[in-house]
Amino acid sequence: MPTAIAVTSADLALPPQDERTMPAAVLRDLDTRPLEDALGELHALVEQHGYVIVLCPQAVPPSVVRRLYTLRALMESDRIALFRPELPPLGIAVLARQLRQLASCDLSPGVLASAGRLLTHYIHAGAVLGTVAKLDRVPVGLKAHAKSWVPGSQFAVLAHPEPQLVRITPDATLKGPEFSTWMLVAKGQLQSEWTGTLAKAWNVHGLRETPLPGESPAWWGTAKVVEFCSYLADLSVLYQLVTSVRQTSCHWCGIDVLGDRCVFCSAGPPVYEPPAPRALEQRTPA
Repeated sequence: MPTAIAVTSADLALPPQDERTMPAAVLRDLDTRPLEDALGELHALVEQHGYVIVLCPQAVPPSVVRRLYTLRALMESDRIALFRPELPPLGIAVLARQLRQLASCDLSPGVLASAGRLLTHYIHAGAVLGTVAKLDRVPVGLKAHAKSWVPGSQFAVLAHPEPQLVRITPDATLKGPEFSTWMLVAKGQLQSEWTGTLAKAWNVHGLRETPLPGESPAWWGTAKVVEFCSYLADLSVLYQLVTSVRQTSCHWCGIDVLGDRCVFCSAGPPVYEPPAPRALEQRTPA
């Protein structure tokens, strides 16, 4: 069976991108369900798929994160990868779907899990906000804070890969990807069509809409938000990106990975101590 890609809420399980996209495993209500129930569900996923990659947004309650680490510790398993990239919730959902696409390919579990870190570099995630007064994910200057109190002000924010913030004006724009992408938009309690303008400026293939993830208002500091994410959608392009990176074997658990840190056992590259200098031989004068 392919490696399971799990998310911590149903709104992070986006509809399939293509016919090969694997379904997401949804670990619902981890912090409120009985520990035995959650443990049984995760154990069944490992038994069925061999390996499980769990994507968890930074904005989830700390109790959810603690429960995930508790479950992995109780199972004493190095077949569960917990991945919490610095992406907004919609970006997490897009990344999870990309991994679900790749799960149908001939990639080993370690390479597939490592691909998450690689693909984050190709995701442009941001939002249109009605206020930046409580935004702490992106640097906000005093002028922007002051302007956020002006009625009707809206701001365009790019959180990843490079933080940007501009007040929306007729000529406002954000620096976007230098490659062809699709754009996904999730609308909250804000009326704005500026994402359509941005999509034209970024020359995207197309624009699609999806419901706003539940963690998005907490991540952006306001429910007056229209979240957007620009991403690579074609499976062949994703596969080529991943397979073009050199693979190595984890020196601890032995699985193949990309980069220098294993996403399953968390082992980094081995540290080699330099050899101690040889003592100089003392010679006795003849």
